Amino acid sequence: MYSYKTKGTCSKEIQLDLEDGKIVNCKFIGGCDGNTQGVSALVKGMSIDEAIARLKGIDCHGRGTSCPDQLALALESYKESVA
Repeated sequence: MYSYKTKGTCSKEIQLDLEDGKIVNCKFIGGCDGNTQGVSALVKGMSIDEAIARLKGIDCHGRGTSCPDQLALALESYKESVA
């Protein structure tokens, strides 16, 4: 499991299970429960690169980030850690 501490969002952490370049499981700790469950369900089985491309840059209420954006950043951080 890969764990990422979020910044600037209601969620505090994202826990990821990744295998063969795909998202096996995604769980947000904190945040809007319905939305984070929805994002997690949508990215399950998606490639890391596709999730980054779709989610990076999404903004929540002018914060400059969002839970989906933080997920993209978490995935980028994961990729850097295994490179």
